[in-house]
Amino acid sequence: MRTLWVDDKGAWRTTLRGRQVLADARLNKGTAFSQEERRELGLIGLIPAGHLTLDQQAERVYAQYLRQGSDLARNVLLNEVHDRNEVLFYRLLADHLSEMLPVVYTPTVGQAIEHYSHEYRRPRGIYLSVDEPQLIEQSLLAAGHTGDDVDLIVATDAGAILGIGDWGVGGMNIAVGKLAVYTAAVGIDPNRCLPIMLDVGTDRQSLLEDPLYVGNRHPRVPSDEYDAFLDAFVTAVQKVFPRTLLHWEDIGTANARRLLTRYRGQLLSFNDDIQGTGAVNLAAVLAAVRATGIGLAEHRIVVFGAGSAGTGIADQLSAALMVAGLSDTEARARFWAVDRHGLLISGDAELTEAQRPYGRDPAEVEDWQQDAELGGIPLAEVVRQVRPTVLIGTSARPGAFRRDIVIEMALHADRPVILPMSNPTELAEATPVDLLTWTGGRALVATGSPFPPVDYRGTRYAIGQANNALIFPGLGLGAIAARAAVITDGMFSAAAHAVASLVDTTAPGAALLPEVEALRETSLAVAVAVARAARADGVAGHDLGDDPAAVITAKMWEPAYRPVRPG
Repeated sequence: MRTLWVDDKGAWRTTLRGRQVLADARLNKGTAFSQEERRELGLIGLIPAGHLTLDQQAERVYAQYLRQGSDLARNVLLNEVHDRNEVLFYRLLADHLSEMLPVVYTPTVGQAIEHYSHEYRRPRGIYLSVDEPQLIEQSLLAAGHTGDDVDLIVATDAGAILGIGDWGVGGMNIAVGKLAVYTAAVGIDPNRCLPIMLDVGTDRQSLLEDPLYVGNRHPRVPSDEYDAFLDAFVTAVQKVFPRTLLHWEDIGTANARRLLTRYRGQLLSFNDDIQGTGAVNLAAVLAAVRATGIGLAEHRIVVFGAGSAGTGIADQLSAALMVAGLSDTEARARFWAVDRHGLLISGDAELTEAQRPYGRDPAEVEDWQQDAELGGIPLAEVVRQVRPTVLIGTSARPGAFRRDIVIEMALHADRPVILPMSNPTELAEATPVDLLTWTGGRALVATGSPFPPVDYRGTRYAIGQANNALIFPGLGLGAIAARAAVITDGMFSAAAHAVASLVDTTAPGAALLPEVEALRETSLAVAVAVARAARADGVAGHDLGDDPAAVITAKMWEPAYRPVRPG
């Protein structure tokens, strides 16, 4: 029996009464309930007599937000608001998006994840246990959604959270945070979204020994058991929510690429850490290409950190180079990838499937200097030999882009493109102020975490954040609106070009990427481009006509109170 639904006039109808109404974050309006609603829903005496509007409530909670002593405390406050009043939470986020995005998402969400079990208050989303795979379908149905009720799922196994690694069940916070960005950025209805934690255990000993840890208290399961669990999960999703978009998030490095390859052709899905990261970096590089006046095919690109994110970036840039006319071999020859043991070398048995295309010929580098402690060719030697024009960091090694390395690069590039992408902020390979100082203001810089503008020699340099939030919300909305069958490479390319087109790199100190303040406008432009690409690639199930922007805008959910009526 349904307890909650939306009627044909757009009002909530519910069989809940009294405190049950107040306990449902979708329904709860607190002091904004009208007198009629209070009478009909059994709320008389349960809330103060005064009536406040949504505007007034948002003003009050924002004042509470400003009084918090740390970003983690602000994150906890916002989660509490989210748990009790969904509309109010999204109204706050929409009104203060640039200020609150780093609190509900990267970098502060990393702290919240580390403290998840100790700050645990109220469950949100669906928790699936590898120990009970027979309960997957029952668990998916427990949320009360069926069939076409869910547009979007964000699922994580928390194996590679941001730059902080394996944090077990705490990864639920990254799924919740991603969905909050989807709603704030492009108005995907939060009532049609599900965050899902794929609890396959954890290898972090401190969690296994923590008596308050709320996840499965055993190491991560072997790959065969993991794969069977994921297969069961995908099968259940296809059965229960056949048209939903499945967003893979922070999947462990050992599994991410394999899962993407296995499932991307079976259902509407993508991996944000591989493909989304690649697309936003492609956007930054495309903007830098315009700023340098050098064609993309003429750039030499060094990627420092050849994990899921680094190889995903290289894949997206390789695809763009092939569109520019290069062969697959020629495109991949423009890359030098450096991992924890130095430059990737062809024939190395330890290379992953994703790394192999970027291994360099041993004969090419036989005279290059080796680092005995590292066991390979270090970044500094790669930069000295290659003379890159683009340097990308996804290593989670703070300070890895040292002064000598950057100066060496700048000796051979008029406008060196340097993108320290690792996050949270403290894991960035370099800070923008250092990069601009070391290059005399010539560097074109974008970062993975937010940094303030840099004032240098009379010019204020805006620092674009290569945040996946510039890509994934619009990508998701465009795919959902077009009812795409799969996510194609062309849809990611369209998203990157849409983002790059929104910045004017000719202005002194201009950022390479749009500001977060314009995220809603950016995301709409991405959604339109993605929907058009889906149609061009022949995977769209719904034609948005001649004015896709109008159709997509009409689908965007707004944080406003609905009337609530007894059902």
